[in-house]
Amino acid sequence: MNISTFKAFRSRNYKLYFGGQSVSLIGTWMQRTAVYWLIYIQTHSTFMLGVAVFAAQFPSFLFSLFGGVVSDRYNRYRVLLFTQVASMVQATLLAVLVLFNQYTVWEILTLSVVLGIINAFDVPARQSMVYDMVDHKEDLANAIALNSSMVNLARLIGPAISGIVLEKLGAGVCFLLNAFSFLAVILSLLLMRLPKYVAQVHTKKVLGELKEGFVYLKNTPSIGYVILLLACISLLVLPFSTLLPVYAKIIFEGNASTFGYLNSFIGLGAICGTIFLASLKSGANLKKILFINTLIFGTALILFSHIANLSIALFFSVLIGFGMMSQTTISNTIIQTTVSQHMRGRVISYFAMAFFGMQPLGSLLIGSVSHYIGTPNTILAEGIAAIVITFLFFNLLRKNNLNRKDEIEPLEFDN
Repeated sequence: MNISTFKAFRSRNYKLYFGGQSVSLIGTWMQRTAVYWLIYIQTHSTFMLGVAVFAAQFPSFLFSLFGGVVSDRYNRYRVLLFTQVASMVQATLLAVLVLFNQYTVWEILTLSVVLGIINAFDVPARQSMVYDMVDHKEDLANAIALNSSMVNLARLIGPAISGIVLEKLGAGVCFLLNAFSFLAVILSLLLMRLPKYVAQVHTKKVLGELKEGFVYLKNTPSIGYVILLLACISLLVLPFSTLLPVYAKIIFEGNASTFGYLNSFIGLGAICGTIFLASLKSGANLKKILFINTLIFGTALILFSHIANLSIALFFSVLIGFGMMSQTTISNTIIQTTVSQHMRGRVISYFAMAFFGMQPLGSLLIGSVSHYIGTPNTILAEGIAAIVITFLFFNLLRKNNLNRKDEIEPLEFDN
């Protein structure tokens, strides 16, 4: 790691964004951990864990395409500012309900749906605006890599803090701390100095622009196949996290802190993966890296599935996180470096739909399957699915070679 690892910090706006978003993401992971733990403690049902993930993420699937159109049509800065304020309000309502013990599981799920709708508009605007925040466009790749490290560091810290707060102070305090964390990113946005927004003339209707985005992906297989790969992994493999509360409480006979540690060690592995990508030289083969890391992901899930010892499980959790992070990081790398600027919001909305949309469907599937074959066997099946998907898509990606631009900047990307 050297000074070039942080070259995107030359841009004042990006540096502000990174600081504010880092605080906010820790709060987000605290809230996410607390919601899933609260649902499981109240229901003791793996199916309801699947419902909780579905409620939080499926609205993003339904509305993300419209979020992409909004991002391309309107001022992304104002859209992002609005979504951050709305997210803060959602977290506050959640905190009030739980702190005053005036809630039901279905009210928690309803507020999760609200957050999912907000995220459908937040993700395309936030991802697309990174381009506007970076003064030197050659630093764009590095900015996306730093985004990845920021997300994964939050995944390491947030659940660990949440586990402690859940035990000592309760879920309501986790939600309240998350609400306060949005002040950091809102302040960072208000302090930015962005170029004056110039409204573009849009002659097509919304549905026409949605169709245009789909046709663009169809005609750009180097992006389309990667998004399709991410969709399959998100549907059949990434929902493994839905079942982590079961491991924490039943298999490892632990508590909320145990759940937090599992999430944090996955985050630690993801950070290691980000550092690995950031250390690659220009011209590294992204397809090969994606292939190997996804195999690591699947193998680690298989080895984790039937482990009853927490210490060994935490080791495999690191490997899971290492392999898992490549799905979003390398996918985002390819998209951000190759997509046309005028299509950026819509293409990223397809990326968000693949990532956020398939996971809730997968969570319902995984939660249901685990009722019949058990949690360890379900995780085992997910690991096998990852390996099968890897070999299927590697052939597609090899036949539809990514252009040279896709392979130049592997290190500098993510989420």
